[in-house]
Amino acid sequence: MNRLEPQIACVNPNCDRPSNRLNAKVCAACGTEIERHYVWAVGDNAAKKKLGTTAGNARYYVCEPNIWLDLEPSEPPTQYPEVPEELLPYLYLYPQRFNLPEIYGISIDGRGQEVLLLDNAPISADGKPLPPILERWNDANATRQVYWLYQIATLWAPLQKWNMLGSLLDSDLMRVQSWRLRLQELQPSHPSVDLSDLAGIWRIWLPEAKPALAPVMSSLIEQMQAGTIEIAEIVTQLNHLLLQQAAQSPLRLQAYGATDTGKARSHNEDACYPVGKADVQDELTARLSIVCDGIGGHEGGEVASQMALRLLRPQMQALINEVGQETDVIAPTLIAEQMQSIARVVNNVISNENDDQARESRRRMGTTLVLALQLPQRVKLPSGAVSGNAHELYVMGIGDSRVYWLTPQACHQLTVDDDVAAREVKMGRMVYADAMQRPDGGALTQALGMRDGEYLRPNVYRYVLEEDGLLLLCSDGLSDRDLVEKYWSDYTEPVLRGQMPLEQAVNGWIQLANEKNGTDNISVVLTRVEVSVKPELVLNTADDEPDPEVDESDLAELSAEPPETAGEDSPAPAAALTPKRRLGWLWFFLLCALAGGGIFAWSQLDPASFNPARDRVETQIQRWRQQIEQQINPGP
Repeated sequence: MNRLEPQIACVNPNCDRPSNRLNAKVCAACGTEIERHYVWAVGDNAAKKKLGTTAGNARYYVCEPNIWLDLEPSEPPTQYPEVPEELLPYLYLYPQRFNLPEIYGISIDGRGQEVLLLDNAPISADGKPLPPILERWNDANATRQVYWLYQIATLWAPLQKWNMLGSLLDSDLMRVQSWRLRLQELQPSHPSVDLSDLAGIWRIWLPEAKPALAPVMSSLIEQMQAGTIEIAEIVTQLNHLLLQQAAQSPLRLQAYGATDTGKARSHNEDACYPVGKADVQDELTARLSIVCDGIGGHEGGEVASQMALRLLRPQMQALINEVGQETDVIAPTLIAEQMQSIARVVNNVISNENDDQARESRRRMGTTLVLALQLPQRVKLPSGAVSGNAHELYVMGIGDSRVYWLTPQACHQLTVDDDVAAREVKMGRMVYADAMQRPDGGALTQALGMRDGEYLRPNVYRYVLEEDGLLLLCSDGLSDRDLVEKYWSDYTEPVLRGQMPLEQAVNGWIQLANEKNGTDNISVVLTRVEVSVKPELVLNTADDEPDPEVDESDLAELSAEPPETAGEDSPAPAAALTPKRRLGWLWFFLLCALAGGGIFAWSQLDPASFNPARDRVETQIQRWRQQIEQQINPGP
């Protein structure tokens, strides 16, 4: 190996020869998989770094403009002695990490120049920058366009609180990964910035907005520029339109869950729902997934996790039934409050059981909780029909069990852990990488049943299912050591392609956890989500197939001229059609009529498959129009 070439270190602390080539997949000495941790280097100085060189005293490899690879991923990065005041918003906004980056550390070169490094940045798994929103806007369907605008609107209030609205006023800083909006970095804004500035950005995007979105978007822009609308109303209108669009696609759910004691434990304090298979389309069982990780040992942890499971199921079913009776769309904030109230009720039942048994301090039993509920909310469609499912997914988390959304392209963590490290970040005291070096960094800050529900702060997140994917709920027996982030691709695509049953994937995850972690109980619930449209209708004209056989007597009736004037010796007018061509055109017009009627019926009877197909046709027509205009007006 050329010692002058940059080398990446193995993360195995017991490896005696950790240096490896940059392109190595596993360590040459111990066989441990090489971890590649990419960070975003902020600023013009970082952008000027020559590709293929190192930075930060050879700690980082410059692989793309502003994208650096950490060559020592197991070593804590250098940190500020004290986080500068202008960077504190990165810490305070940690709960929004699904959309925002976070501080990783700093790089200091030989001349003492500092470069801020961001983690959880919009960078692909292979170290490439994710595309800016404008690059994907034209080709996105109506649902996705609305979803991006909705996420921008929901970020407005928290960013405004810390004067960081500049991030929403620069299209290049807004990156997209499928439906997920991700900000590249936080950009300060002047206190005078208001919604009219955001309207100016949206107006640039308006010409390429899909027809289902354009009128609403145009109206919002006018009101934003006139100062006659508040951000809360913008969020409400976009949410309603988002649910309308999402509800027009089909939704199929299939779930499988399992729990395992693990290699090192004698009993299982975990509990999950469902156990085994749940395969439904319109019923309730596969809409609800739960994982609980008990706390308090054999006498308490098992009891608490099972008790939580037993209490939550009927409460969530009652919530589904209650929402199903409503004719108006219920705001996500109201549903979140209802779910939090349910969690507090369950918490108090477990807490009272602790009090009745005189359990105190570490003897108190409790449990972590992650819960995913696909809530089939009714929504009125633009056609006037009512859809029974708006594709909403509500996720609730308490503790350090996790929920992930997996697609063949990416792994998204949907929850934020309730641990000491996260608390220190949210309080503005420490960067997460630094906080995790604390001996108690991974200790829980809350769990069900440990104290009165008045002090419980359940985290509830709302997402909308608009693409095929896998929903993974797991206890820390699987998520520890970032196993999901490292191995998600091994299971995701095979399951979505139908090459691996859910049961096999769940058992594979459990086996992997036993091999790589193995010191804890393991629970996994995996739900396959399908929103793909049905196969598109194919229409064939008469020219695509042989002409049907017709009697000669029929030809006279179909002739363009009356039979008595069409003599055998009379020359046909130049514009007249031969019998075969007349028949072909008749079939063509007949099929056009049938197609028009069929398309109308399709749009009314099955909007779930019609509307996505319509969006694709409209996009293609826009492309054709642009190509024709370029041919007519080629320019200079």
